[in-house]
Amino acid sequence: MHTLPRTSTTEMEVTSIRLERELKEKLKQFSGDQGYQALVREILWNYVREKSGEYKVLVGRGEIRSTFTATAHQEQRCALSGSPIRPNEPILLGLTTQGNLVPIKAESLTD
Repeated sequence: MHTLPRTSTTEMEVTSIRLERELKEKLKQFSGDQGYQALVREILWNYVREKSGEYKVLVGRGEIRSTFTATAHQEQRCALSGSPIRPNEPILLGLTTQGNLVPIKAESLTD
């Protein structure tokens, strides 16, 4: 998985974002030692990379525990190769060792 470079907090701009209490608590649970604000930054950077076309491969083949067939309903990118997946294209959904479901083009498992 892509890791963000460490940035000193003195180089960051202060912003305010309002979150529901329940959302903040869930983020704290998921963030562990990383801290929920770092998790929010990571999620936002992933969103920016995806929307700007700077998509990076999310997982390695060794992280896929199992797959099952599916059909894409929206355009997305293969989590292994980064190649585009078009709507209505047959795909695989891969269950990662972290318990996430990720879109996979079948040919990316055989390359």
